Amino acid sequence: MATWSNLNFQDSSSPLMEQLMFFHDHTLMILTMITMMVSYLMSSLFSNKYINRYLLEGQTIEVIWTILPAITLVFIALPSLRLLYLLDELLNPSVTLKSIGHQWYWSYEYSDFKNIEFDSYLTPINELELSGFRLLDVDNRIILPFNTQIRVLVTATDVIHSWTIPALGVKIDATPGRLNQSNFFMNRSGLFYGQCSEICGTNHSFMPIVIESIPTNFFIDWISQMSEN
Repeated sequence: MATWSNLNFQDSSSPLMEQLMFFHDHTLMILTMITMMVSYLMSSLFSNKYINRYLLEGQTIEVIWTILPAITLVFIALPSLRLLYLLDELLNPSVTLKSIGHQWYWSYEYSDFKNIEFDSYLTPINELELSGFRLLDVDNRIILPFNTQIRVLVTATDVIHSWTIPALGVKIDATPGRLNQSNFFMNRSGLFYGQCSEICGTNHSFMPIVIESIPTNFFIDWISQMSEN
């Protein structure tokens, strides 16, 4: 999760987030090269002798400064399009989670199993354990297995919310009357924190999301206990 001193992305916990971080670094490298080149050209103007002050046109330089930006944009567009298609690709999900946004909490349904649904509220500060995180912990966590393809269906009952888990590279709008779909694949166990990322009212800051990633056999045991209850 992010801490107060962390200015970078959170550590990746899914292949899609790794690709997003690679694309960010790739684009930032191109921007750095452009910035250095423009800075050099601007600084060189101070020592320019202005020998071409009667020049009216220069076909060569005009062709160069047209083609170079076009090539640069291609190097950004190709990995960007590849990543967009990867984000939309859904490969035979093993578990489907339905997330419903309310003012101001989330409710969840495990559509593949019978009668497994619950509400998830922010844990008040006076009920937090010593290891808990203020404004990030909830009373009922989402339990999901890692190394498993997960599909998430997101909607809302009142206003627009946004279901976001930065470490997994997931951000989906929860729109009333519309069912949005996304997917993710967690490659390790742990706790992944997120928050509503769409301003949805006075308590917008108090509807966090927590996913607990566990091994598949523990997930099956949890499903069995929930089904019995």
